[in-house]
Amino acid sequence: MYAVRLFSVRHSRGFERLYNMLESSLVMMAPLLKRIGYQRLEKPVAAVERVVKGFLFDCQMCGQCALSSTGMSCPMNCPKNLRNGPCGGVRENGHCEVKPEMKCVWVQAWAGAAQMKKGTAILDVQKPVDNRLKGHSSWLRVVREKTEPPPPPPGSKPKAPAVKPAAAATTPPASAA
Repeated sequence: MYAVRLFSVRHSRGFERLYNMLESSLVMMAPLLKRIGYQRLEKPVAAVERVVKGFLFDCQMCGQCALSSTGMSCPMNCPKNLRNGPCGGVRENGHCEVKPEMKCVWVQAWAGAAQMKKGTAILDVQKPVDNRLKGHSSWLRVVREKTEPPPPPPGSKPKAPAVKPAAAATTPPASAA
């Protein structure tokens, strides 16, 4: 698995192209996905995603995939679960301080990002992991984010629908006699 993960980082440009094709295909299918129901699709899509991304990237299924921003190196493989860069303990040879036999996830991420067309995305600050999404499909989440309006913030009151004024009763003009 580790060797495949390193292969994926070395070929991050090709995987970036594949990811962009998959994302645009899923976004085009959004009306169908919505009609079927995201809840119905969650388990089967997450199962496929777990197998594919687990094999290729040693994905931990956090539900908030950052592979396209981190050079195809899953930051959740960091023993410290750091999502925005390496810790201060990266060894001189680029290996992890916690697991010395493993290359630092973030050293790999920078190498992979350097090959990618949108490699500067590694500079974007990632939000903290929402553990409620663990095990859920990030593919479906991305489709929903790109095609549906964002949900209202927690605690906000829903807006009342705009009421259209009733059409004024019109009477035909009085004819001059």
